[in-house]
Amino acid sequence: MNKNTVCKLMEKYGDAFYILDTEQFKVNFSELKKAFTDIYSNFNIAYSYKTNYTPKLCGIVNELGGYAEVVSDMELEIALKVGVEPSRIIWNGPYKNLKKVESFLLSGGTVNIDSGYELRYLKFIADKYKEKVFNLGLRCNFDINDGVISRFGFDVSSDEFKEALTFIKERDNVHFAGLQCHFATRRLETWRPRAEKMLDLIDKYNLAPEHIDLGGGLFGKMKDSLKSQFDSAIPSYQEYAETVAPLFAERYSSVKNAPILLIEPGSALVGDCMKFVTKVINIKTVRGKAIATLLGSIYNINPTLNKKNPPIQIIHRNEHPENHFTNLDFGGYTCIESDYLYRSFSGRIAEGDIVVFDNVGSYSVVLKPPFILPNFPVVELSDNTEKTVKAAESFDDLFHTFNFG
Repeated sequence: MNKNTVCKLMEKYGDAFYILDTEQFKVNFSELKKAFTDIYSNFNIAYSYKTNYTPKLCGIVNELGGYAEVVSDMELEIALKVGVEPSRIIWNGPYKNLKKVESFLLSGGTVNIDSGYELRYLKFIADKYKEKVFNLGLRCNFDINDGVISRFGFDVSSDEFKEALTFIKERDNVHFAGLQCHFATRRLETWRPRAEKMLDLIDKYNLAPEHIDLGGGLFGKMKDSLKSQFDSAIPSYQEYAETVAPLFAERYSSVKNAPILLIEPGSALVGDCMKFVTKVINIKTVRGKAIATLLGSIYNINPTLNKKNPPIQIIHRNEHPENHFTNLDFGGYTCIESDYLYRSFSGRIAEGDIVVFDNVGSYSVVLKPPFILPNFPVVELSDNTEKTVKAAESFDDLFHTFNFG
């Protein structure tokens, strides 16, 4: 990001905006898919819409042959609007609008059952439309030694799981779409246990699923300055693939209709595909502490509040700013005391300078609350051209549902 480009963009889009790199997103998708398909050819990616449901990205996944992984009827509508066929949409999540589920299943989509509550309604739907065949899968919950009791899916040792499995296997108008699991832990050592236990379930219950879905929870590409802030190594796409894909290649090498192996990456694909650009509004010293205020918030770049410093680039408006700071913090525009975008910066910086935050593609634009200010625009830069993929939010965007009377 050079000074000339950023300043021109700032003149057009204002003092804060996101930059979207769709070419990098395509590269990430292709590289991740190749890492797995080189080992197990019947593999595909179901992109996690919740991580960043910018329609441009969702459309790219569809164009590249991937699936849509959605967790709400809102995300389902996004998928349909960008042209994804219902048969290539997988609906997960702990809550589902059951009326929307009904119409989605009737259109040929796949629903992974998460709880007994959903199971009871799906039995009702299957009875209601005996002439229709519904694509249903099961979300599985088991221990992968990550120290977390996940809240997603059926405990595979429970009677409810066995009841759901019996329903899917024995109901004439239900097609067994597959098994799915989801664990948020991204550490490499947790991936083999999830694959092994899914295969154990297949053996135990003599299952022939259409797909086996290992869920999300993968690290993406990042700069060394960010990698160093994690308490575990950051695996490459290849390392993830080499950990689980050989199990499926060996298991299904001689099987005619081998199941599709699916994963549901979000951050691993989009994390490094967005930047946030903002201006330094002021710099002040409070009781010996230097603080710069930016036209931006932690909620713009890191709404999960993980306390990690993202990679940054400082663009100076003046060639040689005189102010050199040690241990300066970048504060946000909100009135939340803890709103800091970056801690302990050391270097030259002045009011009016520009800060570019890297690796902000995960959850930023979808999780940022409408708090104090509307959100900023998203600009796609590709091949020296620019395009607005999300306009700056306005007062009317936020308040047209309120009654001012």
